[in-house]
Amino acid sequence: MKLLDLFCGAGGAAMGYHRAGFEVVGVDIKPQPNYPFEFVQGDALEYLIDHGEEFDAIHASPPCQVHSAMTKGRWQDRLEDHPDLVDATRQILLALGKPFIIENVVGSPLRIDLMLCGTMFGLQTKFGSQLRRHRLFECSFLVGLTPACQHKKGSVIGVYGGGQHPDRKKMPATIGVYSNSGGSSKRDGTSGFSTQDRRDAMDIQWMTGKELSQAIPPAYTEYIGKELLKHINTK
Repeated sequence: MKLLDLFCGAGGAAMGYHRAGFEVVGVDIKPQPNYPFEFVQGDALEYLIDHGEEFDAIHASPPCQVHSAMTKGRWQDRLEDHPDLVDATRQILLALGKPFIIENVVGSPLRIDLMLCGTMFGLQTKFGSQLRRHRLFECSFLVGLTPACQHKKGSVIGVYGGGQHPDRKKMPATIGVYSNSGGSSKRDGTSGFSTQDRRDAMDIQWMTGKELSQAIPPAYTEYIGKELLKHINTK
């Protein structure tokens, strides 16, 4: 089965679909030298219109900055720099008639068929710091029940890159992957979490810190991809 990965970034979603059993082709307007599968640089929606019929299913992660709570709070005056492509993507996918998934941040205008979190899949650093990265998914097919979030009580680092507990090796916390540093700086000027910590938490070893900040964990799309295969094989 071939899956088209639109607005693909460095391939977090793609790796999950690959693990589920799909052959994946990614498309992004920007070069993605670390993308782990076949990659086409170009306009994602133009490619979808021209080549969508060649694929069995389509995943799309349209730019999300316009919907991000962080962007709205900190860079409100720059929102015009970020196009809202969710509805345009949806309309083309509906017209095409292929099974599809649209992924975006909490607050985006998706029909919320799924909300996934890293704690559902046990994602964490080697120190036990949880990954809480909530993402919404609109799916054109039914997906099975998902486990509940498993947020730990106690010492917590803010989901959006909050402070560092002074003894992270002993105290479970929440790791944020929303900036190059992976968390707020400590008083000595060092970052709360290293890039490798964030790679471990996301289960992504091939990306830079900046690429991680835009990625979703492969565990999310591996779960969805397995449900997608069931849907395709029972049609």
